[in-house]
Amino acid sequence: MSVKHYLFFLILGVSVTSVAVTPQISAPEPQTGTIIGTVTDVNDGTVPGATVALEGPSLSDPQHVETNDNGFFQLDHLNPQMPYRITVSASGFADWNSPEVILQPGQYMDLPGIRLSIAAAVTSVNAVLSTEELAREQEKAEEKQRVLGFIPNFYTVYDRNAVPLTPKLKFRLALKTTTDPTTFLGSAFLAGLDQADNNHNYGQGGKAYGQRFGAHYANGLTDIMIGGAILPTILHQDPRYFYQGAGTKKSRMLHALSKPFICKGDNGRWQPNYSGLGGYLASGAISNAYYPASDRGPGLTFSTTFIDIAADMANGLIQEFVLRKLTPSAKNQPH
Repeated sequence: MSVKHYLFFLILGVSVTSVAVTPQISAPEPQTGTIIGTVTDVNDGTVPGATVALEGPSLSDPQHVETNDNGFFQLDHLNPQMPYRITVSASGFADWNSPEVILQPGQYMDLPGIRLSIAAAVTSVNAVLSTEELAREQEKAEEKQRVLGFIPNFYTVYDRNAVPLTPKLKFRLALKTTTDPTTFLGSAFLAGLDQADNNHNYGQGGKAYGQRFGAHYANGLTDIMIGGAILPTILHQDPRYFYQGAGTKKSRMLHALSKPFICKGDNGRWQPNYSGLGGYLASGAISNAYYPASDRGPGLTFSTTFIDIAADMANGLIQEFVLRKLTPSAKNQPH
């Protein structure tokens, strides 16, 4: 063993021995503190039997004491330099909460300003809407449904718990649709297409365009008012499309394609869509009154009806698979 090794072990042994024989001297524990206080009400009367709860990081659970007959309380053996909060509660009074309190070693603190105010009376009212009121609220939500934020999507129901429309709401929804600016723009666009293709014997020019515009708007107006309000009210049927949203693609597709032929009654049951089909036929028949004489006849009635049915089927498919994603107000509706 070299001298260096010998000295190393000698120093190590002496150090260990010194540590072993050195007496352990404990640091004195800091003196604990005390918090006292008197609980009063806003009229300065004392509040006996109030519960005083002390919370702090050094406490696993809040400490609780009750005020005596004079409203006095005392909290002992509290660690200094620790943040504490005090909550005072009593029956009939609102809770009182202290600011953060930090005691110094041995401090005896009289906590001031503990005044309890009378608790505010809270009345809970459970409002139960009637079916008519609920229908109105749901119809209001439907009036906000717009594809891309501007194209009306009023006649689609996304809520599985939707209630039937009242006669008044059926007419309201039809009127809202027929007077929407987008409805006029749609009629103007279709009139422009007919003008370009010279469809129907109106001729050309501004007057002819106005006649085409009027014909398209009248088609939509009679269809919506008769098939969406008048007949549904008389036959107690719902003119809206009820979004399925779940199930296989095939079942959803069949549901969408059946829209012109099957509807939901006001009794909640599925039934033949007499209202919708009647609206298509009535609209086609009335169109004979304003289309040129050369276009009138049974052919106009039935061609208009078949076009409306095909458009309704296509609309059902788009509603079922596309439009909900493009209708901002419908994305968060329950389904």
